[in-house]
Amino acid sequence: MGRKKDLNLILIVIGAAIFIGSALVSLLAALAGPIGFVVAILLSAFVILKIYEYIYFSSENFKNIKQSIQKNIDDSNELNHHIEELKSSYVDIKSYDYGNGSMKDNSNYNFKRKDWSKEVKNKQVHNCSRTVCKNAGDQPLKYLCKYFDIKKTDESLIQFENVLNNFSAAEEGKTLLLNQRDSILNDIKDSIPWIINTFSKKLLIKKLGFEEIDLSDLYFPTYTFQYVSAGGNSSMRYDIKLDIGNLNKLVTYLSDLIKYKKSVAGQRALMTSKLREKIKVRDEYTCKICSLSTRDEKNLLLEIDHIHPLSKGGITAEDNLQTLCWRCNRTKGAKVSAS
Repeated sequence: MGRKKDLNLILIVIGAAIFIGSALVSLLAALAGPIGFVVAILLSAFVILKIYEYIYFSSENFKNIKQSIQKNIDDSNELNHHIEELKSSYVDIKSYDYGNGSMKDNSNYNFKRKDWSKEVKNKQVHNCSRTVCKNAGDQPLKYLCKYFDIKKTDESLIQFENVLNNFSAAEEGKTLLLNQRDSILNDIKDSIPWIINTFSKKLLIKKLGFEEIDLSDLYFPTYTFQYVSAGGNSSMRYDIKLDIGNLNKLVTYLSDLIKYKKSVAGQRALMTSKLREKIKVRDEYTCKICSLSTRDEKNLLLEIDHIHPLSKGGITAEDNLQTLCWRCNRTKGAKVSAS
């Protein structure tokens, strides 16, 4: 009964829109000829679509469809929140603080000093000589550690391993989240009018309650070596983005510089992307707590967890690592923090 009522209302509104559109077409065609006719057709189609969208998304039929998949939508949004939390786990490193001052240019010469405007000052920018900037391009990680005060210690290594582990999960999670959303939409595709699926997909996603997915990689911190000449007429810069590739290299670089005790050297491993995948394969892509696997849930985000937490003295070793689904890992993390 509800569907029939919705359909009748839609037909009435579309009929009215067509009537208005026809009048608009006639008017514009008379005023502007062929171009006006085309514009009127497109404008009428747009008006009809917007009216159709309003009626459909207010209908009982759509509300019932939304209600039937509400749990799936909630799960998707919860995973989205979790991914955003993973993105926020970066290490806050900054250029060495050389102090502050002010400069006033009293030159009598008419220099434009155009490159002074390119100079950026913040904690992720190191202002340096041309030589340092060039050398940073030749040996990025060495100069990153030196001028952004990254200590060559176990603590630093553990911090960056944790960032790499979380960022890797976030990048994988973005892809799985998109696949999960597409799968949900595909399941209800036949219940959604063709015109909505074709022309109003973004609005459909929003009306169903899916939260926006941030697919950008802006959360990867970028550290910059910047040179601007004293005269302000030349400049250069070198950017180091700590993406997954560079984080893997940084973890390896730091580990090569740190001398471990023999008792630990044989046990400790590096939390790299390669090790993360090795643990998943070993655990057959199955959560060690709830036993849910990618066979059961195709778009399941799996993460690598320290059985005995690092904060409690655990180390990164294969026998201290396990595969957990993101839900169990999040629950475990909350319990560890609370204790």
